[in-house]
Parts: sequence; C-alpha cells; structure tokens
Amino acid sequence: MSTPLDADAAALDAGRRATFPALVRRGLQQLLAFGTLIVLVIFFSVASGNFFTVSNIVGILLSTAVIGILALGTTFVIITGGIDLSIGTGMTLCSVVTGILIVNAGLPLPLGVIGGILTGALMGFLNGVNITILGLPPFIATLAMMLVAQGLALVVSGVRPIYFSGVPGFREIALAVAIPGVALPMAVVILFAMAAVAWVILSQTILGRYTYAIGSNEEATRLSGINTRAWKIMIYSLAGLFTGVAGVVIAARLNSAQPQLGVGYELQAIAAVIIGGTSLLGGRGSIVGTLIGALIMSVLINGLRILAIQPEWQNVVVGLVILVAVFTDSLRHRRSSTG
Repeated sequence: MSTPLDADAAALDAGRRATFPALVRRGLQQLLAFGTLIVLVIFFSVASGNFFTVSNIVGILLSTAVIGILALGTTFVIITGGIDLSIGTGMTLCSVVTGILIVNAGLPLPLGVIGGILTGALMGFLNGVNITILGLPPFIATLAMMLVAQGLALVVSGVRPIYFSGVPGFREIALAVAIPGVALPMAVVILFAMAAVAWVILSQTILGRYTYAIGSNEEATRLSGINTRAWKIMIYSLAGLFTGVAGVVIAARLNSAQPQLGVGYELQAIAAVIIGGTSLLGGRGSIVGTLIGALIMSVLINGLRILAIQPEWQNVVVGLVILVAVFTDSLRHRRSSTG
C-alpha cells in the first residue's frame, strides 16, 4: 500500500518528467514565441508610425493586463488537460458583484474588491466540483458556467452598467501611475505581480507539481495515492481566483461594471496560453510562455486596428493565428509521441 510520502514522491517524479526532459524544447518554444513577438512589433512599427509610440505601447500593455491575468489562471487548467470557457463571462460577473458590493451595498473598497475576487474563486470551485465529482467533461461544465455567469451578470445588475464614479480610489487600481515619472499603469504591475505568483506556484510548490502530474498521466497519479479530485478542484479554484482579479482590474480600467462585456475574452486568453507553448493535451506549459502569448495577442490586435483593418478581417486573422497555434501544438505532440 502506498503511503502519503510515496504519493508525494511519485508526484514529484511526474512533475520532473514533465519539466526537466522537456526543458530545452520549452526554452526553444518560448524563444520562438518571443521571436514572433519581436517580428510583429517590427512589422507594425514599419507599417505605421503610430505604432511604436509611448502612448500606444502603454495602451498595449494595459490591454494585455486583463487578457494576461485570465491566461495565467487558465494555464494551470490547460496543463491538467482541461479547459475553462467560463473565464470571460465569469470575469464580467466578478466585476458586477464588485460594483454591487461597493456601489449598491456601500461596503468599503477593500471588502468589495475581495468579494469580487472570491466570486471568481467560487465559480472555479464549482467548475472543479462539476468536473471531478459529477464527472462532466470540462468543455461542457465550463460552457454551462459561462452561460450561468453571463445570465447572472445581467440579472443582478438589472442589465445596466454600474458606475464607480463616486468611489474614490477604485479607478486607481488599474490606472494609477505605478512608478513616478514612468507612465506605467497599475494594471500592468498587477499583471506582472500575478505572473510572479503564478510562476512560484507552478514551479516551486506541490500544487504545481501535481498540476503537471495530473496533466501528464492523471490515472497513474491517482493510482500512486494522490487525491486527484481534490487537487483538480483546487486548480480550478485557483484559476477562478485569477478570473476574479481580472474582473476587478477591468472594472477599474473602465470605471464601471459592464454586464454585457466578457464574451470572447476566454478565446483570446486560451489562444495566449496555446501560443505561449502550453499543450492542450496537458502536461506541458509555462507562465513565461503564457505572458509572451498574451503580449502577442495584444500586439496583433492593436496593430491591426492601427492599420485600419476592418473588424471582420481582424477576427479572421486572430482566428487563423489560433488555428496555427493549435496545429503547431498537435504537431509537437505527435513528434514527441513518436520520438
């Protein structure tokens, strides 16, 4: 009979197999993604003189903040071999709950922000329960949560935006200048702080090792004595926590909670994760890669807008990028399986 120590050793070994042998490949993937980011920046800078300006670069970083925070949480889920389609509308519900707590209920700013973030964690927890306890496929469970969150955001807000105009300090959560003399919004600092936290969790903690172990071979991990159900619930809850932070940041950036916002954010976040080298099949991924992927998505969308490309064609280009990223991931998996 395996002991908890044996189980922990097995998870550690699985985590190492998922990281160390693939370290060189992962480095090359991140280097390729970073090279792609540089190429895009150079291309759009040459194509338009309005692209490589201080104000536009700050705008790109600001737009990356929300997508990046969502993508960071989603990275954990996708490494386990799962998916979370509820992060876009879930983010909206978190921002609406924050508005209700602060504006309507009159709670202090810190309590309202904590309430919004915990709403995301609760949604992630429910996703984890539906997937592990009820046995629902992640796609179906999170699709259902996406619709529930979308509906609740509209219902509890009365289909009306909630404005934070009379709440001192709320807008500064996203738009305050983080460093005097440097036009760097606080939202960008929050993004990099969350990325640092995510990196520590994924690479330095038992939760990170179990995340890789479950994604590499969930059945073997379970047979080694690890309660994979409990850990998957924790992973989805953690992802929900990131969704809650994104909800607060986007509400602060807009200085309002927009109940009809959110649809489509999940696709951009998932695309950022895949472009960054995380495998849809699980067992492989990194926080640095996700951060690069989020920047690629933001640069691409911003550059297309600056070039006055019609929104319809912007969607076509973004869709093709996602298709290429998924195909590349599938090709990598086939090569690693045969090699």
